[in-house]
Amino acid sequence: MNMMFNLVVVVQVLSALSIIALVLLQHGKGADMGAAFGSGASGSLFGATGSSNFMSKSTGVAAAIFFGATLALSLMANQRATTVGGGVMDKVVKPAPVTGAGAIPTTVPAPVAPAASAPAAAAPAASTPAGQIPK
Repeated sequence: MNMMFNLVVVVQVLSALSIIALVLLQHGKGADMGAAFGSGASGSLFGATGSSNFMSKSTGVAAAIFFGATLALSLMANQRATTVGGGVMDKVVKPAPVTGAGAIPTTVPAPVAPAASAPAAAAPAASTPAGQIPK
């Protein structure tokens, strides 16, 4: 599996380099292949009209190989992650719980009910703030 992964990486890098070279060799609007190889070289190398078609088709093939290698790498990486089992955080060592005087309690104590006492007398309605607001 590792050898296949490395082979696909090599294919991807070679196809990326070929795309770069083919794009740089293609002619722009005002120049043709003769600008790179000297005057008249495009006519004798690829034919009078074949230079753009050959270069375009070669770039398309290199791009298809690049995308295929990228897809294969993503599928292999996905299989590798599931077979190895786990991610980055699975290997983190969890610290032991702290015990003693400096430990933070992990459970919340139950609320303590107030002591039973005589019920308080209800305050008169006039002494409450809501009773003092004029209507």
